[in-house]
Amino acid sequence: MQKEKDQVGGDKESKEERTQDATEETVSKRIRTNTPSPQRGNTPQASPPKFVSMEELMQTAKGVSNMALAHEIMVNSAFKVKPAAPPEGSLEHKVKEIVHKAFWDCLEAQLTDEPQTYGHSIKLLAEIKETLLSFLMPGHGRLRTQIEEVLDLPLIQQQAEKGALDIGQLSQFIVRIMGSQCAPCRDEDIRKLKEITEIVPLLKAIFSVLDLMKVDMANFALTSFRPHLMQQSVEYERSKFQEFVEKHPNALDFTEKWLEDTVRCLRETDGSTAASSDPPASLTAVNVHNQAYLRLLKWDHASDPFPETVLMDQVRFQEMHQEAERLVLLSSVLLIIYTTTGEAISGLPGLMDTLKNTVNALLADMNTPSFNADEALATIGEKMCVELSKCLSQHGFSPFSADRKSILRGQISAAIQPDNTIRKLMESRVQNYLLVSLDSNQHNTPPPLPGGLAPVSKEVKELAVRFSRLVNFNKLVFSPFYQKIFNKILTSQESPGAET
Repeated sequence: MQKEKDQVGGDKESKEERTQDATEETVSKRIRTNTPSPQRGNTPQASPPKFVSMEELMQTAKGVSNMALAHEIMVNSAFKVKPAAPPEGSLEHKVKEIVHKAFWDCLEAQLTDEPQTYGHSIKLLAEIKETLLSFLMPGHGRLRTQIEEVLDLPLIQQQAEKGALDIGQLSQFIVRIMGSQCAPCRDEDIRKLKEITEIVPLLKAIFSVLDLMKVDMANFALTSFRPHLMQQSVEYERSKFQEFVEKHPNALDFTEKWLEDTVRCLRETDGSTAASSDPPASLTAVNVHNQAYLRLLKWDHASDPFPETVLMDQVRFQEMHQEAERLVLLSSVLLIIYTTTGEAISGLPGLMDTLKNTVNALLADMNTPSFNADEALATIGEKMCVELSKCLSQHGFSPFSADRKSILRGQISAAIQPDNTIRKLMESRVQNYLLVSLDSNQHNTPPPLPGGLAPVSKEVKELAVRFSRLVNFNKLVFSPFYQKIFNKILTSQESPGAET
């Protein structure tokens, strides 16, 4: 049987396919040497238009795809290798089924012939032996020797020629070795293998479980070596991006504009001007970069081009932006409920979780096109009134009056408005917590949670961890580029007569 492709390689191919659209977009955005820089208006380019060959384009796309895969492994703690399987119903899937069926039918025919032939069986045993040996660690000397002795291919060939080969006995040995080397999650699969008595079904099942064990081994290796791969991955991504910048001089235009806009915002916040002799205290490189990353959580993806250095993580920042928006609205509604209802429900066991779960369920589709915010919040207001009336009645408090219900429904419905006071307050607290978490992350000391976020503390902390991990890795990779741009921005803004 033709050997299955290596699972890690197969996963790499699937990852590259999933990032192909992003890769093509990345390349097309960068190869624009005859297009004016976005922050320079209509200033003509100093260099003439450069035409890129298809070969150069494909090489660039491949480099970006490889970099995207390495990046995914480092920033996604949940990244796992998955078995490479063609889509159900695809031509590749049908061809694979036909080829495999033909092989196993041929194997069964060989083992039922008189006399038996073992050509396919020996090929299978050779592949199984190679796979089992690949699972062993350097310290597994005795087990390696045992596998070499029992699955001695020259000896097996001799036994086959003499008609003395016992496939069943070898299969049982293989299952025992698999049981000693598999992950605990495969124990049930090994138990089922031991129950199979027919040779061909057993060999088919063995190969199926071996494929799963390959994936388990690859994921174990990723988990074990991820900390050691950090520096290599940083250097790899940085070098790949440097190659890209050298080929396409305008490859950092959007990144430069992103940082320029952040500096300008900080200057305006501090009441400073570009002509100030001394830069404000907020204009340190660390603070500018942290504020710039925070702006990515409020980015207008429809109209503003995303900075090149974070383009591979655009979807992640979009998802975190959506998560932050949901947590802001959720915490706003819960704060409104407890503020409006008063001390009567304060401290009642289990009530907060009940209210939170109800609101959460109605906001689950918040980021889908079909979501109607006004209808959802109106429904939330009605359900909260019913739940609170029931709760107050059970604990002997005064009934929830019609006026208080009307006020509560109105305040909950108003929470969807961007200028709503409570919403703006909770948004500010979530944003500040994420910003502080970037500094605290370096000292492994989580910042205190701002008031009003206790009901969503778990979700906010998880978001902060994801945000910090992504930002800090990006800083490691692109710090030389950022520092150069930052110095250029400060120099140009502090010298009004300097060229930009």
